[in-house]
This record gives sequence, C-alpha cells and structure tokens, in this order.
Amino acid sequence: MHDVVSGAPHVPTPETAAGVESREGGLQRGLSQRQLTMIGIGGAIGTGLFMGSGLAVGYAGPGVLLSYIIAAAIALVVMYSLSEMAVAHPTAGSFGTYAEQYVSPLAGFVVRYTYWATMVILIGSEAVAIGHYMEYWIPGLPIWVSTAAFGAGILWVNTRAIGNFGSVEYWLSAIKVTAIIAFILFGLASILGLGVPAKGIDNYFVAGGPLPFGFGGVWMAVLIAIFSFFGIEMIAVASGEAEDPQKSVPHAMKTMLIRLVLFYILAIGIIVAIVPWTESGAKLVTQSPFVKVFAGFGFPAAAHVMNFVVLSAALSAMNSSLYMASRMVFSLARAGHVPAGLGVLSARGVPVRATVLSSVGVVIAAGIALFSPRAFQYLVGISLFGGLFTWIAILVTHLRFRKASPDAARAVRAPLYPVLQLAGLALLFAILVTMALDSEFWSTAVMVGVPWLLLCCAVYAIRRAGRA
Repeated sequence: MHDVVSGAPHVPTPETAAGVESREGGLQRGLSQRQLTMIGIGGAIGTGLFMGSGLAVGYAGPGVLLSYIIAAAIALVVMYSLSEMAVAHPTAGSFGTYAEQYVSPLAGFVVRYTYWATMVILIGSEAVAIGHYMEYWIPGLPIWVSTAAFGAGILWVNTRAIGNFGSVEYWLSAIKVTAIIAFILFGLASILGLGVPAKGIDNYFVAGGPLPFGFGGVWMAVLIAIFSFFGIEMIAVASGEAEDPQKSVPHAMKTMLIRLVLFYILAIGIIVAIVPWTESGAKLVTQSPFVKVFAGFGFPAAAHVMNFVVLSAALSAMNSSLYMASRMVFSLARAGHVPAGLGVLSARGVPVRATVLSSVGVVIAAGIALFSPRAFQYLVGISLFGGLFTWIAILVTHLRFRKASPDAARAVRAPLYPVLQLAGLALLFAILVTMALDSEFWSTAVMVGVPWLLLCCAVYAIRRAGRA
C-alpha cells in the first residue's frame, strides 16, 4: 500500500505501533470489564429496536429474522477482526489509528474524521428525539429546552473522570437491557398463553407466508438491520481506557455479541409473532410493540414506562456517541491533524477540549434537525454511509494487520481468516450498491457520503502540501 499523497510505501512496523500507542497515552484506565461489556451493549441497542423496528418488518415480513441473522453475522466478523487489533493495540483512536498504521496516514485521517462526523450527527438526532419524548409528559415544552438541558448533562458527564462516564453509561444501558429482557419474557408468555390468551405464531404464515417478498425483501431489510448493530465498535475505542484491555476487551466483545444477537433475534421474533407484519411501518413506529405486549398484561402505565425506556436509550446513545466523538478528535490532535490543544488532557485524564468541540458540532446538527429537516436528511446520509465505511475500513485494515504480523501470538485471533473478512467486505459493498440504486431514501446516504470522503481526501492533500 502507498501513501496516496506522497506515493511513498507505507510499511507498518512494531516501532510505529508502539509510537502511536505512546502518542495517545495519558488517558486513565478506569473502565472495568463489567462497564466495558455494558457500554458495548448500550452502544448497539438504540431507540430503533424499541420504536422503529417495524420498518424492517415492513420490508421483509417474517423473513426479517433472516435479515437480522445476516446483519449479525457481518457484525460478528467485524467485531472479531476489531477485537484482535484492539487487544494488540489498545488506543483511543482505535480503528482510526490502526488504519493509519497498517493502511496509510490518509486512511487514518479519513476514517477518524468520518467516524467523528457520524457520531456528532447521531448525537444531534438523539438530542432532538429527547425533546419529542419529553413532550409526551410535558405538552408544549419547547424541544430546544429539553435538548439543551439533557445535552448539558451529557457534556458534564463526559468531562468527569472516565469511571463516572462508565457508571452512568452502565446504568443507562442496564435500563435498556432490562426492558428487552422483560419484553422477551412477557412476549413469550403472550405467545404461549401464560396468563393471557395465547397469540401463537400464526402471524408468521399470514399474507404470503414467512417470505412474502422473497429474498429481495429480506435483503432490503438487511439495510436497516445492519444499522441496528452500529455502535458495537465502541468497546475498541474504550480499550484505550480499559483497566486490563488484554483480558477485558476480548471478554466484553464476546459476551456482548452473544447477548446482542439473542436480544435482537428474540425481540424481533416476538414482534413478528404478536403484531401482524401487515401492520408494520408507520403504525408500528407510532405504537411500539413493547407497549402492546405490556398493555396486553394489564399494565396501564406501559406507555409511560416505554417512554422512559426510549428516553434512557436516547440519553445512552448521546452519552456513548459523545465519548467516541471526543476520542476521535483527541486521536486526530495527537496525530497532528487538528490543533494540538484538542489533545490536551485534564487533571482527570479526560480530553475536555475535544469533548466540548464535539458538543458544538452536536448543537449545529440539532439546530439543523429542528429548523431544516430536509438538510438534516443529508447529514443523516453521512452518518449512515459513515457507519458502513467504518466497518469496511476495519476489515480492510485487519487484512493488512494480519499480513504485517501473520504469526504473532495474540489473546484473540479472528477465525477463518481471510475467508470471513472477504465475505464480510463483499456483503458490505453489496449493501452500499443496493443503497446507491434505491430511488427513495437510501441513495441519499451514498450521494452525500462519497463527496464527503472526497472532501476529506482533498483536505488531507492540502494539509500535506502546506507542510511540504
């Protein structure tokens, strides 16, 4: 591989890797294995499962289960590849620094900037969602008031010691996990007829059977399902602040993936059984299937409980995404791509300036979401494209990583290398092509995402030329 700007060969060496880890040093290792696992789960479970899973069901009908299995398989390959690199090089820049080390400095620059933009836009959208959730309890409350209040709280948490962040994220994630477990238990009871009339699984066979739209519908639902797993890479970012990354990172990733697959597959399976798939889409989004299940057991406060859960989910997404965005800025600063002051750590070992900068970006994104929904759609396109681009970069980097040190003894080794990595890349590229060919919403992601990558490359080239 060659540096795109200079044309000089980029050859990773152990000294380069050690230098990068030293360069990003200073962060406090205060995240326990328990916190790390819950942070990873929380990062991948968002409001989409609670409120928006009906869109995927609408695409594929009962075949949506196959869609989530395909998405989970891709996520598994990505996480095994990322965990192997994270254990070898536990740094805050994570896959961004790995791309710099094993692909090219340009790749590291583009990956980190793209992921930062992705996180900032996602936080902005979650901040606006929180405003709508608060309106449920306080009608007439201006959205900007609750957005600003909760945003300030999240900013405060992220400027404290890393242990404080870990504790807050642990409990926010615990609320989501508890809600999903309760939904699964009550859902199974509803299907089996324990305490209520049995729902059974007849909904799997109505209106066209298990695959009413064939594999085409299943594949379109994969586009939604794959986004449900974005965020699992947070454990690798947090490895730079884990107490014992050699042990905690692989353990957290393995247990997290198992739980995520079980949570998603069981929850989606129950949704299809209880709510006829022909009622999916807009109806399912406006009335969460979680509310339907709990209300069926005579819980009059089910809607209030679920509003609290989705509010907690949005807060968790804001909290974890701001954390990841700030670490990307910190990594870029230590690499010399942004002002060095953004790489300065507080007495608590926290990149406060990088966190504040990321918060300013969130304010801009939230403002666009409030006052210009059409423009915000294009920002969301960057975030959707950015997630796919990040996963592609992780797999490409892992191929280069293994080539650089094929026989090294590691605590984690991705299985069936390179077959699974190449298969994962093929599926991710197929998803991108499908998005580009879609005439409705999905093509926006590619139309905006590709120019964004070109812009990042142009900025990098200009910066390199200025230093020459």
